[in-house]
This record gives sequence, structure tokens and C-alpha cells, in this order.
Amino acid sequence: MLNALSASSSQSMAGQHESIDLRSPPADPSAAAGHSWFPGPPPPIYSCSLTPELVAKAREELQEKPEWRLRDVQALRDMILKEQPNLRTRLDDAFLLRFLRARKFDYDRALQLLLNYHAGRKAWPEVFQDLKPSTVKHVLDLGFLTVLPQPDPNGRYILCLRPGKWKPNDYPFVDNVRAIYLTLEKLIQPEETQVNGIVILADYTGVGMSQASNPGPFLAKKVVSILQDGFPIRIKAVNIINEPRIFKGIFAIIKPFLKEKMAERYILHGSDLRSLHCSIPRSVLPEEYGGTAGQLDMSAWSRVLLDSEEEFIVEFCQPDPLEGVVLPDSMLFEGEQASGQDDDAFRGLRSQLYYCY
Repeated sequence: MLNALSASSSQSMAGQHESIDLRSPPADPSAAAGHSWFPGPPPPIYSCSLTPELVAKAREELQEKPEWRLRDVQALRDMILKEQPNLRTRLDDAFLLRFLRARKFDYDRALQLLLNYHAGRKAWPEVFQDLKPSTVKHVLDLGFLTVLPQPDPNGRYILCLRPGKWKPNDYPFVDNVRAIYLTLEKLIQPEETQVNGIVILADYTGVGMSQASNPGPFLAKKVVSILQDGFPIRIKAVNIINEPRIFKGIFAIIKPFLKEKMAERYILHGSDLRSLHCSIPRSVLPEEYGGTAGQLDMSAWSRVLLDSEEEFIVEFCQPDPLEGVVLPDSMLFEGEQASGQDDDAFRGLRSQLYYCY
């Protein structure tokens, strides 16, 4: 009954608001059959899919009360309609819940996260223009990233990054960012991920000076800003393995932009797989990392993304959602004005990279 009322309310208000219907299209059963290990997109009308255990976890960790869930979604929807009437954004329950959960049901912080989410697209058009899986197939084919098929014991999917697979003359680094963003968009669809968060496993095998110095602090700052303050996902741990000596210089570029809590979640394992297994059990890791879950399959996640082409076209190949919107002065992204200062900082950090190398 509450779901029906909420859906009806949402539809009536959407008619008064300049929004576009960006809800995921119905899942194609034939496509889903090829990768049944990962949940399909949510249905058009929201229905909670959390298990009783996850409902209890969300209550304890996120201050989510099932009996108030739809009321909270409506409160955020009302804030958007009142404070940002020109914002072209999804208003459906499933979408808004992502932002509420990411900010522990604090309405103001959830709204700010939503604005940051859209501001990131405006500030970084080379990442978000025409963003769909087919445009990053070369990144997927290279083996730069994948998602392991089994979540860890805490229900968290593991995003595996292998930056050493990329060389600067292969393609622009920003294509890697596009592939990462599409992966995060797909990962955040299941409610389980919204509650449990994700874990990152970054294998730095093969990373040398050319990869380390290529992004620079301005690019690094944008990536970190989006992950920390511009995307509704909880990154619970970042496990770094096989990091070379040069990683000290790489981390020197990234760390100034990390919040203290996020910086504390970085775990450096070196080549010690036993250390890695203390964070991620062998049962969910591939053989390449001392696990028992078979060989690393880079193609499985590629199929998940490429089979989702239509929903990403609906999501990202649309007019600018911030057109006509006046944003606060204290928005997350500072644009090109900061690039000069960051370039100065990079000259100092580059010497650290050479020293480590």
C-alpha cells in the first residue's frame, strides 16, 4: 500500500518538475542469463529486496528505519522540488534511496551528495559525455578492471583494478576513469551494495614511472572527489598489493585529497599474500592472488556491463541535468581554476616519484 502511494505521489510530482525518466529499462532475461551471478537492475516501482539481516544492518549502521523509509524518500524528493526545481534528475524511490543510505539518512547531506553527483558530470565532460559500456570496451579488453563474482563474507563485491595493464600510449587515462565510473554505477544498483558497500583490490604489478606520473594531482583530485563526495557508494577498504617502491610517490599525490577516514582504509600488503588473505579470504579470491575461486576471469564483468548498454544510454546520454540550475558557491568541483596550483604541486611531487623510482 505504502509503495503504491509513494509511486503515485512520485509520478504526480514529477509532472510538475522538469525531470527525465531515467529509471532502468526492464531487464532482458536472455541477457541476464549469461551472468546470473550479478543482480539485474531494480524494478520500475520500488520494493525492498533486503533480507531481514540486511534490514537490521541498515538500521544499525545507516539509521534506516523500514517503517519510515518511504517517508524519508518523500522528504528528500520534496527538498529537491523546492530547493532545486530546475534540476533534471531521477525522483524515483530506488534512486533517491542510494543517496539517503550513503549519507545515513541525513536529508541535507543526501541532497548535497545528489548535487555533487550531477556537478561532477558538468565539471568533467570528457568522462561523462556519451558514457556507455561500448565506449570503454578497449579498457575492459585490456584487463584494467573487473569485479570478482563472489562477494566477501560481509556481502561486499570486490572491484579489482590492475593499473599496470595500462600504458600511456594505449589510450588516454580518462578512459580508465570512465570504465571505473560505469562499474560503480552498475555495482550500486543492488540494495545489498548500498548497505554493505564495496571493497577495492588494486594490483600494482607492472606500474612504473610512466603510469605513476601520467594522471597528475589535478586529475587525481577529481577522481578522489567524485569517489568521496560525488557518488553514493560506501568504499569500505582499499587493498593495495604488489606495490613498487614508486607507490610512495603515487600515494603522496592522492593522500592530500583523502579524508582521514578514507586514508585509514588503505591497506598496503606488498607481495605478502598472507597479509591480503587477512583482509579478503582465499575463498573469494582467484588463483592469481592465492585464492581458491578459480582463475581470474576478466570477461565476466565485461559481459555484465556490455549487456547493460541500453540502461546506460538512458542514464547518461541525455541533456545536461544542471542546465539552468544555480549551484552554491561551495560546490565540490572547482573547475580549471585549480589546475595551475595543482601543476605547481605536481612539480614538487614528481621529484618524489623519481626518488622512489
